[in-house]
Amino acid sequence: MPELPEVETMRRGILGVTGGVVEALEKLRCPRKPISISPRIDQFARRVVGRRVVAVERVGKRVVLRFDSDDRLIFEPRMTGLLLVGDPPDPLYLRLRIEFAGAKNHELWFWDRRGLGHIRLLSPGQFESQLGPDKLGPDALAITACELREKLRLSRRAIKVALLDQRVVAGIGNLYAAEILHVAGVHPAKSCRRLRKIDWEAIVDATRLVLNDAIRYEGSTLGDGTYRNALNKDGSYQNQHRVYAKAGTTCRRCKEGVIERIVQAQRSTFFCRICQPRR
Repeated sequence: MPELPEVETMRRGILGVTGGVVEALEKLRCPRKPISISPRIDQFARRVVGRRVVAVERVGKRVVLRFDSDDRLIFEPRMTGLLLVGDPPDPLYLRLRIEFAGAKNHELWFWDRRGLGHIRLLSPGQFESQLGPDKLGPDALAITACELREKLRLSRRAIKVALLDQRVVAGIGNLYAAEILHVAGVHPAKSCRRLRKIDWEAIVDATRLVLNDAIRYEGSTLGDGTYRNALNKDGSYQNQHRVYAKAGTTCRRCKEGVIERIVQAQRSTFFCRICQPRR
């Protein structure tokens, strides 16, 4: 967390800074673990103050502010980072404040309880080398079945584990990988090289269905309550989850199977043995 739907919700929630000119940039004191900010804040400020935001974009699980200088400000929330234009969940964990002139939203805050988030200001060349196609796969909402199959058809990895590889497809994390494979009817432990063309098509169709639905519900706010949208409100897609964190409950789809939990690559995976047969 956050994954593509939550980050896309953040992006949409801060669109009001588009067209604004940066008036001030402030790194806020926080008694918790400091987040990673690059370059140094004084260098950072010199490059962005006076610059206009021409677009608010998303690259995988990152929100990107693109300036008229073509520099890009990358917000990577990681586990507990939030982009806010409303009051924060707790002001103690505010990390960065940006003030804008001539924008619908005059302030943008980055909040991070655990301090795992990253903020980077990249030149066009740095952006290409760090987040270009050599580093990240196609976006999960744009990848085709042919592209996904070509990348993974020879892999011995379990399909659930492979979907988490951002070099293959950008934006899918643990929660949505489980949901996608349940909708697609594919067992999470099945080897990629054993999947048929129809399976790859089902996975890509399920990816678009699940992620677009989750965006419509503004993401998933889980039990710890950490994820919030830009106005500090809960997402609601957690109420639509089919398998994630539902071990021991009856499958909503087949109404016969019981949702099971296994561990893959040190992460919990949830599935229905009836809807997602291994063979």
